[in-house]
Amino acid sequence: MKKNGFIEGAIIATLAIFISKFIGIIYITPFHSIVGYEGGALYGYAYQIYNFFLVISTAGIPLAISKLTSEYNSLGKVNEKNYMLKASQKFIFFFSLISFLICFLFAPTITKILVGTKDSVLSTIPEIAFVIRCVSFAILVVPLMSVVRGYFQGSGFMFPSSFSQVIEQIVRVIVILMGSFICYKMLHLSLKFTIGIAVFGAFLGALVAYIYLFIKMKELKKDKTKPKELKVKEKKVIIKKVILYAIPFIVINVANSLYSITDLSLLIRGLNYLKFSPVEITTISGMFTTYISKMNTIITSIATGIALSLVPTLAKSKAQKDYQDINDKFNKTIQIFLYIALPLAIFMSIFAKQVYAIFISPSTLGTTILRYSIIIAAVDALYIMICNGLQGLNETKLIYKSVLLGLSLNLILDLPLMFIFNDLGLYPYYGTITATLIGYIISLFIPFVALKNKYHLEYKETLKKLPRLLFSYVIMIILSLITCGIINNVDGRFRLIFIMAIIGIVFLVIYYTINKDAINKIFGKDLSKKIRKKRDKK
Repeated sequence: MKKNGFIEGAIIATLAIFISKFIGIIYITPFHSIVGYEGGALYGYAYQIYNFFLVISTAGIPLAISKLTSEYNSLGKVNEKNYMLKASQKFIFFFSLISFLICFLFAPTITKILVGTKDSVLSTIPEIAFVIRCVSFAILVVPLMSVVRGYFQGSGFMFPSSFSQVIEQIVRVIVILMGSFICYKMLHLSLKFTIGIAVFGAFLGALVAYIYLFIKMKELKKDKTKPKELKVKEKKVIIKKVILYAIPFIVINVANSLYSITDLSLLIRGLNYLKFSPVEITTISGMFTTYISKMNTIITSIATGIALSLVPTLAKSKAQKDYQDINDKFNKTIQIFLYIALPLAIFMSIFAKQVYAIFISPSTLGTTILRYSIIIAAVDALYIMICNGLQGLNETKLIYKSVLLGLSLNLILDLPLMFIFNDLGLYPYYGTITATLIGYIISLFIPFVALKNKYHLEYKETLKKLPRLLFSYVIMIILSLITCGIINNVDGRFRLIFIMAIIGIVFLVIYYTINKDAINKIFGKDLSKKIRKKRDKK
């Protein structure tokens, strides 16, 4: 099995993430045509809860295992590395079992907390609880798989870990689409059983991917000597390291999950209080939790790829006390947000009508939600990158403070802002989105100030680029608005795909031409130099 260098490994990981996210986005079109908004809402309710418990039992483990595996490999500590893997698997399985039992046994109670009164949405409490129980089986497998993935990553074998993600997503989507079509369209089963089968795909996808990793692990360990037994004190040190490495990432991901659960729960209650019908509430919540959230991953997936390389490089820079490199890394992170994530979000926001029609179907309601929520996705991407950067610097207390304050503000402001927006004659669900935006902004403001004070971070390099960047924003927004007006009445999915592809390519060329030097400095030149160096070494 071939090891991968940093650049090669980063490319493999990013490509796998992109393929997985792409598969996860395109399936929503046929899925919506099969189960509609009610099915999408039921699917979304279950996945919100599943993600929360999965985050608790999984988040942070792959990176913690990866960091420790890499550390022990570099120090030649084979026994410690092997013990860490076995101990982590036992620990995570126990934790996963507890999470599964809570999710499975208390599904009705969890459902009541999530949706509130039984008449607020179309799906009943027993129906939602049933679907939550179906998806909860994945909690038994995914965390174990995450440990093995982290082990492969830390050992320098990126392909098995990355390819397993693609396998998992392909199997999951096949089960979702084939299962829902056969159950609902051919066998005419109830929506409850249809969505139950669909979410059960998470378990089957994880199981197949885990079997693949298990086989690869056998290949990796072939012809290895039997490890020696460690002392009790050494074992405790290893366990402590795993826990301490994982906790900050768990906090970051739990916070993200809580943003979604809090918004959904309060959105349902707020709309119910404002006398929205169960059909309207179900449709809106289905858009938020399933369909639009999938489209938002187009933006947030950018952050995932960056975070993979940001954490270890910042950790190395801090160890070497290279504060200039830390400054450069954070500035580049901000620039990636400004040059890639934000303009892409603005583009999708302006063309929200066309984007929503391509992925789902023409919808005024869907367009209004996507138009605003996609901007949140861009801010969320920056939030993910900065928080993971803080973890690379071991600034865990700063992470806790910013996350706690941002999440608290979101919780406090959700309902009041919904009522204020409604009184102003605006969409009340915009209040929920605004509360999330404020929470993220506060969560970002705190670390930016703290990093400036502690690490003397300066943003002059980024600020110098703003005039030209803002000029390009203005040009692209004007062109987008004009173009959007011209194609406003175009219908038909395939016609829209063709037109939007041409517009996207033309606008990309114009945008790149205006910002060529800055974009090349962030990506092109640095990356090309590293690739050439790697090629020369060979």
